Amino acid sequence: MEISSRKQSSSPASLTGIPEVDRLTGTWARPIGAVVPLPERDAKPRIHPTAIVERGAELGPGVEIGPYSYVGPHVVLGGGCTVGLHAILEGWTTLGPRCQVHHGAVIGNIPQDLKFRGVPSKVVVGADTTIREYVTIHAATEEGEATIVGEKVLLMAYTHIAHNCRLGSSVILANAVNLAGHVRVDDFAIVGGLTPVHQFVAIGAHSFIGGGSRVPQDIPPFVKAAGNPLRACGLNSVGMERRGIPAEVRLELKRAYRILYRSQLNVSRALDRILSELKPYPEIHEFVEFVRASERGIVR
Repeated sequence: MEISSRKQSSSPASLTGIPEVDRLTGTWARPIGAVVPLPERDAKPRIHPTAIVERGAELGPGVEIGPYSYVGPHVVLGGGCTVGLHAILEGWTTLGPRCQVHHGAVIGNIPQDLKFRGVPSKVVVGADTTIREYVTIHAATEEGEATIVGEKVLLMAYTHIAHNCRLGSSVILANAVNLAGHVRVDDFAIVGGLTPVHQFVAIGAHSFIGGGSRVPQDIPPFVKAAGNPLRACGLNSVGMERRGIPAEVRLELKRAYRILYRSQLNVSRALDRILSELKPYPEIHEFVEFVRASERGIVR
């Protein structure tokens, strides 16, 4: 679907405003976790007259574009996406259905990488992701590569996602988290505010990083870490319980943590002991394989 910015802005459909102010909250933004059905297939996009939507952009049904926003010619927005005031979506950027982009966010700009040579590279964002005020998500460095953000992710205000990062689903990055290039954050991980993460670091699923930490090494799945210098400080037991991980699995993970961090064995021998002594739950194998595959070393 091709949209010409000025022609579309003068159409009767766009003059209705985008969207009507919610009478309870006073804002168009949806509460986090709100279940919003996809619009009807024939629902027309609503574009504020001051917004610019370049010809070639693809807007799904029910998309809403706010005042003074910019949507570039290679951008694809899934049905039900909302774009706030002064937001910029450019480059080869694709957003899944029902994503929210709040005021001032910039998605798809070229990477801050001296190796970048002006080739087309992508940003891909999954469905139902919330991108709060002034978040920046940069495109990948090499042609055909992508910076990827999964589904149901919450990126709080001023978060920065650098080139070639890969975020899983249901990740939460609190205010002003800064991910350097090639960082990986697995499903359900939570990173506290004002936390910088070194390039090529991997953060495991269901892990939790305290705010104001500096993350120079990998964080195994299910582990809590905090401080400067960063230290492992137990398991994310509360998070695992909330997500329905059974008590017996949590107990085995606790034993695995003690073997790895408290037994005074080196990493290789600790992993062998975990596999030989503990029950073979999938979570135990995930824990072991993450540590075994770590290239930067794990936090200790």
